[in-house]
Amino acid sequence: MEFADVVRRRRMVRDYDPDRPVPAEVRERLLEHAIRAPSAGFSQGWAFLVLETPEERDRFWTATTGEGTPDGWLTRMRRAPLLIVPLANKSAYLERYAEPDKGWTDRDEARWPVPYWDVDAGMASLLMLLTAVDEGLGACFFGVPPDRVAAVRAAFGVPAEYRPVGCVSVGYPGDDDRRSPSLRRGRRPVEEVVHRGSW
Repeated sequence: MEFADVVRRRRMVRDYDPDRPVPAEVRERLLEHAIRAPSAGFSQGWAFLVLETPEERDRFWTATTGEGTPDGWLTRMRRAPLLIVPLANKSAYLERYAEPDKGWTDRDEARWPVPYWDVDAGMASLLMLLTAVDEGLGACFFGVPPDRVAAVRAAFGVPAEYRPVGCVSVGYPGDDDRRSPSLRRGRRPVEEVVHRGSW
């Protein structure tokens, strides 16, 4: 598939065929492409928690959702045969920028204009989303509720220095993959969002 087609076809898929697992070689390509993302100072302070078995996925959904009957969104999302949780490690960046070629020996987080550890994990996630499209799969990036992060850590033994920045669900699109009502807003045109030379 041409790259322009991959970008044009990329969308968040919210329903999956539960009977079609993601082939192992495709899963590995998703991860291999993720680690090709740029990272500040080549810190590479990311990690990826891969959840494939029904037990692993159930543990994730139990850790991240409340009790009671799941709504339609959750019911459809739970069908995804593959979940990948990208995690960011801020300390890897603070340590990297304290090295001689960077020289910020105080490790002061205030030096960072934005949290690049999260930005870089987000870029890795986008490469997974694009790879899924290229492989004929659907994928969706969604957040982990802040009050559920501790439960995710406990459920999977995530070290304290790693923080989930979200989750990428991956699989073959299901029959009930309805479009988000948010799309009715339409995509903002280039002329509205691009400012050339000045605002």
